[in-house]
Amino acid sequence: MVRVPGDEDVVRRGRLWRPLFIVPALAVYALFVLWPLTQTVRYSLYDWDGITVATPVGARNYVEALSDPAIRDALVHSLVFVVFYAMLPAAVGLVIAGVFARIRVRGMTFFRAVLFVPQVLATVVVAVSWRWIYAEDGPLNQVLGLVGLDRLARAWLGGFTTALPAVGLIGTWIMSGLCMVLFVAGVQKIPRELFESARIDGAGPLREFATVTLPHLRGELMVALVFTTTFALRNFDIVWNTTSGGPGDSTKVASIFIYQDAFVSRSVGSASATGVLLTAVILVVTGAIMLAFRDRSAA
Repeated sequence: MVRVPGDEDVVRRGRLWRPLFIVPALAVYALFVLWPLTQTVRYSLYDWDGITVATPVGARNYVEALSDPAIRDALVHSLVFVVFYAMLPAAVGLVIAGVFARIRVRGMTFFRAVLFVPQVLATVVVAVSWRWIYAEDGPLNQVLGLVGLDRLARAWLGGFTTALPAVGLIGTWIMSGLCMVLFVAGVQKIPRELFESARIDGAGPLREFATVTLPHLRGELMVALVFTTTFALRNFDIVWNTTSGGPGDSTKVASIFIYQDAFVSRSVGSASATGVLLTAVILVVTGAIMLAFRDRSAA
């Protein structure tokens, strides 16, 4: 290739300008993410009602939050939601991806679109719809009556033992479509020769899934678990619009404590401390997931 005199200067000037293109994105990130986060940490060190003069209290809000058994129970509820919002949808998505890896399904695009619908619906709409489904005279209990299981009919969101799993299954319904779409897209990237080689070697469906499909879905599985786990831990609108944390505190999560402290009790410092702790839990859990699924061969 013949270099024109002056090309090196143009390339050098381009390299100098290149970092400036990320400045707008960094400015938006700093304004809408880093600045609110910094302010939340600062507020968590004060006793403040949002109006009057704030009083510094050090780490007292954190001590009170960590010693409050109700908040500890709320964190346990959030971890239970991780099972329903992350693990069950990932399992459902993997099973469907494994099936689609072996058989060709007609109308695949339509099937994926239908399963993805819960992701595009507003969560308030989803919550209100499921509140109707779970109602004492709702479709679920009517179906149970039709098949002779009247004794199982109940107000699913009103029972202390049924409310938490009932709300959790709503999350399973929402997230299963997302996981399925991710995993099916990942399966389509796997070379067909690998599946054919496994079958020639006599691999059955389970062995083929374990040796070919699952290892090649590591990246998609990590993305799905990080997204769904984060959604589960910061869950607010589904819980608030179905049970508001009840009955009693049986479905209360940390986000509801943050809302009630900030906008009902006007204890902005306590709400900020709980928010910082919840953020720390989310970072630790998602970091652990990313560490577990990192590609060690690339290290």
